[in-house]
Amino acid sequence: MAEEQVISKSKYNTNLAAEFYVLSMLHRLGFDATITLGNKKSVDIVVTLRTGLAITIDVKGLAGTTAWPVDNLKRGSRGHFIVFVCFRNRIGDPLVSPDIYVLPSTSVRKLIYKAPGGRKLVRVATLRGASAKFQNAWHLLRRSAA
Repeated sequence: MAEEQVISKSKYNTNLAAEFYVLSMLHRLGFDATITLGNKKSVDIVVTLRTGLAITIDVKGLAGTTAWPVDNLKRGSRGHFIVFVCFRNRIGDPLVSPDIYVLPSTSVRKLIYKAPGGRKLVRVATLRGASAKFQNAWHLLRRSAA
């Protein structure tokens, strides 16, 4: 069991778990969503709204409870969202649902914390403080579709 926990907490598996969790939720909500492939990308999921219209999503997964690295975030743009997924140190337990925060990419910059080592982070505590606005805010995607 301990070996399984180590494997499931690797960064790559955490991000894949987060991306597929978000993809599943989008389909449950009736969206037409497709996951993109590759390791170095800023768009993880494309959601087709109507002919010729789409929104894009960058998923950030976190196995622990501290902060998501966001060094690779580009400038925010309309129609692009960041979905933060926090497994709260329970990624290996399928009975525990992660915390989800849905943000327009244009709202993320003001939430970034610059760590002493130079990394750019969005802290879990920061999003929890804004939870009424962003936690499980799937409706923001619907608004974008209108």
